Amino acid sequence: MLPLMREGGRMAGGGSERKTILVGLALALILGVAVYLRLWTIDYTLSSDDTERLRQFDLANREAMDESAEWRRMFDSEAEKASKCNAELALMKESSSGNGNAFTLNQKLESLHKENAALLSEIETLKQELEASRLKCRSREAPR
Repeated sequence: MLPLMREGGRMAGGGSERKTILVGLALALILGVAVYLRLWTIDYTLSSDDTERLRQFDLANREAMDESAEWRRMFDSEAEKASKCNAELALMKESSSGNGNAFTLNQKLESLHKENAALLSEIETLKQELEASRLKCRSREAPR
C-alpha cells in the first residue's frame, strides 16, 4: 500500500517523527545544561582556590617587604656610624698635622682606624645577610 498523503504533500504518519525529534532536542538541551552547570562548578572551585593562593602570596610578600625594610634600617644605621668615623678620622688627620700633641692624636687616630675597620666589616656582614635573606625570599616565591 502506498502511504496516505495529506494536504500540502505531507505524509499522514509524520506526527510520531516530530515527537521523536522534539524528545531528542529536549534531551540534548537537558544534557547541555547539565554539562554547562558542571563546568561552571569546576571553574568556581578553581577560582576560590586562586583567591586563597593570592591571599597567601600577598601575606608572604608583605612579610618579605617588612623584613627587607628592617635589614635596610640596620644597614643605614651602620653606614651612618662608619661615615661619622671617617669624618672624625679626616678631622683628626687635619688637626694632627698642625698640632704638637701628635702622640695622643696618633693613639686616637689608631683607635678610630680600628673602630672604622670593625664597622666596615660589620657593614659587609650585614650586606651578605641582606643578600642571603633576599635569595631566601626569592627561593620561596619561585616554586609557586
